[in-house]
Parts: sequence; C-alpha cells; structure tokens
Amino acid sequence: MAVGEVASFRVKKELVYSYPFVSKTLRELGQEHKVKHTCTMTLHTEGIGYSDLDELISNPCDLEFILELIKVERSDEYEKEVWQLSTKERLELIPSLKEKGNKFYSERQYDKAEETYSQAIAICEQLMLRERKTDPEWINLNNIKLPILLNYAQVKLVQGNFYAVIEHCSTVLEFDKDNEKALYRRAKAHVGAWNPDQAEEDFKHLKAINPSFATAVDKELENIKKMRKQKSHQDKDALKNLFPKENAGI
Repeated sequence: MAVGEVASFRVKKELVYSYPFVSKTLRELGQEHKVKHTCTMTLHTEGIGYSDLDELISNPCDLEFILELIKVERSDEYEKEVWQLSTKERLELIPSLKEKGNKFYSERQYDKAEETYSQAIAICEQLMLRERKTDPEWINLNNIKLPILLNYAQVKLVQGNFYAVIEHCSTVLEFDKDNEKALYRRAKAHVGAWNPDQAEEDFKHLKAINPSFATAVDKELENIKKMRKQKSHQDKDALKNLFPKENAGI
C-alpha cells in the first residue's frame, strides 16, 4: 500500500468472536476507569458499555475492516515500545533508564524515579526468565539488576513504603550479605515498620563490616533505645485507660 491508499477485507463472524472485547480495550487506552466486574451474567444484563459492541455480542455477524495508510515511519523515527526491542536493545536501554531514574530522584520526582527504576528492573527480569540461575548470562543480568533494585528501595524508603524496602533489600542481601546500602536501608525500614530487633541486627552487622559507620550506627541504636522507652510508656498509658478510674481500688 502507498500513503493515502485504502484497503478493505471481510472476516467471517466465527473468527471475530472476541472483537468487541478487543475494541473496548482499544477505545479505553489511556483512560482512567474503574475495574468492572465482567462475569457472564453481567455481560448479559449490563453489556460492556458500548451499544454497538453490545449489539455485536448479541448478534454476531461478518465484519469488514477498512484500512487507510496515513503515514510511513522508519524504525529509527519513533520511540519503540519495550516489547518491540531486541534483546541487545533492551540490554542497552537498562543503563539509560537507571541514569534517568537517578536524575528524577535527584530532582525529588520520586514517582517518576520509581516508575523508571521499575521499568529497568522489569526488563532485567524478563531477560532473566530466558536463562537458568546457574548460567553466566543470568548471573550477569542479576548483577545489573541489584544496584537498580537498591535505588528502587531508596525511593520506597523516602515514600514511607517500609515493607517494600525490607523485601527488596532482603533480595539484594541474598546475593550480597554484606551490602552496606542494603543493610542500612533495610535497618531504616525496620525502624519505620517498628521491627526494632531486626533494625538493631542490621545496624550492628553494618558496624561490624565497616567500622567507619560506627558513629552513625551508634546514633541510630540510641534512637531505637529512646523509641523503645517511649513506646513502653505509651503501652502503659494505654493499659491504664482500659480500666475506669472508679474501679482503680478493686
């Protein structure tokens, strides 16, 4: 086809049974909408939200598709979706996504940093699925992934999502048990989630492997000690409030 040309073709109804659902998805791309329950009964009683598509579901028929070629673009003239990239292109994209995420983080655009790091991690994990854990390729991809996962954990720490930080830092520590950033960030997350024993364990481990952190770690441990006392007083006050004053002498 040349630019401006129009072509059409007809498809038997047996081959386009799912077209209404595909069309609905395409129409709603980029729109914010609530997830709607779509069991068989709901489809019969409420449809899928478009009268023409509901009619097509109720009365299937052959469909004619009309295509017009509006524009031709070379592969280097537009930004490809990740699924369109080759393995080599995906590998080359990861460092640039990491750098982009770092820039967003330095600018305190944490949501954008989170999204960018997440995309880089997803690419790593997709490529890792093709390899076995013992293969050099898998190990190399994992080594690329772990520093990005640490950056992602830092964003989650800033956002106050402590359990996500604990999870991701624990993943890093599975492969590098003395990783200082992972230990520190997981310890801070344990404090935020109020897991004082685990926080102390991570801080002490960090101090043991790198004594230069002693001052900072001692400060964190002292803070945990104060928080323990404060929480103990709060718990005692809460217990007192459980009993009415008039029953104090019983």
